[in-house]
This record gives sequence, structure tokens and C-alpha cells, in this order.
Amino acid sequence: MAPFNQAVTVHRKGPQDAANFEGRTVDYEGIMDPTWNIGNVPCGGYSLALILEACIQHQEKTEHIDPLHISSHFLKPTTSALPFLVRVRTVKTGKTITNLLADLIQGDALRITAHAMFGLNGPLSEGDFVLQPPSPYARRLPLYSHPSQAKHTPMFGVWRTNQQVSWAHDTATLEKNQPGHPNRTNSETVGGGGTEWAAWFQFEQPTEKLSNVYIPLLVDMFMNTRSLLPLGEGGTEDAAHWAPTMTLAVDFKFPVRNLTPHHSSKTVGLYSSGRFVNHPQSRHDIYVEVWSAPSKIGEGAPEEGWRDKQICLAIATQMALTLPMAVNLKNAERNHQSLKAAKL
Repeated sequence: MAPFNQAVTVHRKGPQDAANFEGRTVDYEGIMDPTWNIGNVPCGGYSLALILEACIQHQEKTEHIDPLHISSHFLKPTTSALPFLVRVRTVKTGKTITNLLADLIQGDALRITAHAMFGLNGPLSEGDFVLQPPSPYARRLPLYSHPSQAKHTPMFGVWRTNQQVSWAHDTATLEKNQPGHPNRTNSETVGGGGTEWAAWFQFEQPTEKLSNVYIPLLVDMFMNTRSLLPLGEGGTEDAAHWAPTMTLAVDFKFPVRNLTPHHSSKTVGLYSSGRFVNHPQSRHDIYVEVWSAPSKIGEGAPEEGWRDKQICLAIATQMALTLPMAVNLKNAERNHQSLKAAKL
């Protein structure tokens, strides 16, 4: 039951002092911790965090140390039954951005492929334009409640992380999904529809402290569209389905290392929305924002101007499927059989 900061450990294979250069390929290896499984399959955000950690180590002695963007395609489910290898290749290093390719491999099979962009996540010149408060066009914190006023909400039973993390749903956001809410659409409506969700999300172990490597997991922690729909509209109980990630792209908006005492080191605000569910396999879209938090859940008190001090750390888009939970269990059994065969 490793906390997240330990579960994302990866080690470089080969000489530790080898310099990075364009075209160089370096391998990193590790073991996935089953604590961060959904059912019997590792969470997609956790798997991507392992890739990101390898990329961060790859860049730590360069001028471009901050992840700016990472996009990924999930080709096969990962497994905590097999060791993993992340193969990172520097494609191009420019003046402000380095492009990397990274593949996660298990059991001689390519499971996830990713493209990452690294640079310095901060101002490069005084001429940089940024859209932020007090501009009326700036995006503001989308959660209605202060974490001190929030109450812990039970987490999904299929998540293995229940002793490591907790969350508190933002009830005012959930009310927008009710059948009688003005967000519902009809033949006369222009746009609209879909579902929204928000919560304060918290890491509980004392060793945890937010960093960039936490972001891929955080953007994968949400309630998806079918979980928020009423049963009469196609909603389904959490235990009845699995939503494997097919693609996941993350845009890092702010360097987590620059958070201040106005922000919690273990808690974030999460907001997500989904608009479409389509064939095949109830394929659906998810948009997620990760925000700083002013305090831990149930602690502190709202201070004047607390909202304006919160920062969007990252946004993400995802395409996922909706499959029976039995498919999750079957994939895990297949991987265990592969491991058993490899040991014979």
C-alpha cells in the first residue's frame, strides 16, 4: 500500500551520469504498485505518471526541466503483475522547448506511447501575454465551496486507493446534473447538455507533497458522464462498468513547485465535464481542470479574496470507453497467466 510519491519511483538503466542529447534513447524501469489500480488494472493516470516521471528525470540536468504538455495513446492495459520499462528518446531540442517520445513496455508489449514537451513553465520575456484575474475574461475557480466547508464523500469501491486519498464532492456542481435543472436540453435549446462534476481531492499520507508528477493521476480522478446520469437516462452504477482510457492529453498551466503558503501541499480542486457518449463501446469525452486549494478538506476557514489566490495547475482531455467490469478482471487474469508462463 505505497503512497503515491513512492509508487511513481522509476530508475534509469545504465550509467547515471550519461548526458542527454538529441536522438539519445534512455531506458527507465520500475514496478507498478497495485494500490493505484482500478479494479485489477492500473489507473491510466497512474501509468502516465510513471512515463512523466521518467521524462522528468530525463530532463533534470537540462535547461528545460518543466513539463509543458504530454499526450498519450493507451494501446493495451498495463498490469501491476509485470515490471515496466519506459523508453525515452529526445526528438528535438530547441531554444525554448524539448520534444520527447516515451513508450511504456511490459512483457515485450508496447502498452502506452506518449509525446512530451518540456521547457520552462514561466515568463520568458516581459512581452508574454497572460489571461488572468482581474480580467473579466479570465477563468475562475469552478468550485462553489471552500474546502473547510466540504464534507468527505465515499470513494468508489473499485478504486484501491481509498486509504491513500479522499475527496469531497462540490454539491452545487452536482445539482447541475439533476433532471429539472436548466442545463437540460430540448428541441429548442442551443448547445448545452452533458454533465459536470467537481470535488476537493486530497492525499492523506504524511509523505505526500504535490509535484508535477501528481498531475496525470489527478486529471484521471473524476466521475464520468454515465456515472452522473440518472439510471433512466442510461446512467450506471460504478461497480457495473469500467472506463478504460484510450487517449489522454495534459496541458501543464503552472509549475507546482511555485505554489505558495496560500495553497495546500496535499489538496487540489478538481472540475470535469462530459458532453458526448457515442458508438462504439459508449466512447465518451472528458475535460478536466486541476486547481490549487487554500486548505485541506475540513480545515481552515474562508479568507477574504481566497478565490483569487487559487491557480489552475493543469487541464486535460480524455477519450475513454465504457466496458463491463468483467473485462477489467479478464485483462488482469490474462496478464497474470502471461507472468506465470514467463516464470516456467
